[in-house]
Amino acid sequence: MRVLGIDFGTSNTVAILRMNDGRVKPLLFDGSPMLPSAIFLASDGRMLVGRDAERNARMDPARFEPNPKRRIDDTTIFLGDQEIPVSRAMAYVLEHVTAEARRQLGGPPEVVRMTHPARWGERRRNLLLEAAKFAGLPKPQLIPEPVGAASYFTSVLGTAVPVGRALAIYDFGGGTFDATVVRRTQTGFEVLSEEGLPDVGGLDFDHGIVEHLGKTYGVSHAQAWARLMNPTDDKDRRYRRTLYEDARDAKQTLSRASSADIHLPTMEVDAHLTREEFDGIARPLIERTIECMQRAIAGAKQQPKDLVGIFLVGGSSRIPMAASLIHTGLGVAPRTFEQPETVVVEGALAIGGAAAGNRPVSGPAAPGRPISGPPQRPPMQQQQRPPMQQQQRPPMQQPMAPRPQMPPAPRPIQQPMAPRPQMPPAPRPMPMQQQQPRAPRKKASQEPAVVVTIVIAAILVVGFIILLIAALV
Repeated sequence: MRVLGIDFGTSNTVAILRMNDGRVKPLLFDGSPMLPSAIFLASDGRMLVGRDAERNARMDPARFEPNPKRRIDDTTIFLGDQEIPVSRAMAYVLEHVTAEARRQLGGPPEVVRMTHPARWGERRRNLLLEAAKFAGLPKPQLIPEPVGAASYFTSVLGTAVPVGRALAIYDFGGGTFDATVVRRTQTGFEVLSEEGLPDVGGLDFDHGIVEHLGKTYGVSHAQAWARLMNPTDDKDRRYRRTLYEDARDAKQTLSRASSADIHLPTMEVDAHLTREEFDGIARPLIERTIECMQRAIAGAKQQPKDLVGIFLVGGSSRIPMAASLIHTGLGVAPRTFEQPETVVVEGALAIGGAAAGNRPVSGPAAPGRPISGPPQRPPMQQQQRPPMQQQQRPPMQQPMAPRPQMPPAPRPIQQPMAPRPQMPPAPRPMPMQQQQPRAPRKKASQEPAVVVTIVIAAILVVGFIILLIAALV
């Protein structure tokens, strides 16, 4: 069964296919597994999606919406002079995903799974279902994002989570933050507690960087900075858009480098931003996420040290300070990944079916045993190896010890055993005939001794008689 998994994110959308043989294959958009969740309404009526939308946004920002998911509580979105329902705006992104999936599969997927924040109510979930319907997708199975993340750790990575144990998911995305504690059950995972911050995400770091720059350049270049912050024409709106894109790129650079430069278009200035400055910008927001995580753990009636682990997912979890402050604040070193953006959707594909050859995460499992495939493979190999070793050991022992015993007993025993089932009448008398000649041969070997003894005895008797006669005479 070919399954399409979709994680419709605030900043980026990720989609992965699971093929009939269990292999998973990410969909690539312009060579990247991440499709920007952005749309742009062109002047000719075409709706551009992803990087095409971002490129054209510089021409007319009024026709651009970078984050449709963040507008889910709004009824409509204005793009240029058109008013578009929010579900239809999200559907344009899903249509792009659907087209790529059809191209790779040669047809539509048979099953679709879509993830959503655990805190989403029925109205928001229905909007997501409506967007999938607009995009021409089969009715998707909706899976909470923390459940998908937990399934990734057990089914894909082989992390052992015994039944009854809990783990925490620190999901720091582009638009929101979610903290969830889930518990392992016989059939999968259940959500014990959930907390969230709708106003904290990667976009807020971008705003923080711009505000930080404004403290310096808003004073030294007051007029130019005012034009950037409050554009009045298309040219200034393009400059503002460029500034925020550069701020986002600088944020990503500072996750792996100690400094980054940001070009200020109206001033022809390259602002220098260091890791220390960015940490000062990010710290208040990250501290709020840790407080939210603490509330979620307490709501689940757990202690951080009692959890199987704290797992970081979402693109904003790449920020080094996040893992550092979690370790300091909760006393537990969190687990991070190179591709935190794909964890949720790949885990969603593992639910109820093999992923990359692993067992389904939602299937029944014995208490205290890992629920994924990889942890169960070693016992299978251990059961096969001992017979191989036992077959090799006897030949080593036979030449060393049983050689002196083989001539007298084992060889004669093996010869009768083989002929008996094939020639029942003949082999049985053969041993009897072999035993009869052997007995006379043994008696014949004993007759000379008897004769000699009798002769000697006779000589002694005759000699004794002669001596007796002589004595009498």
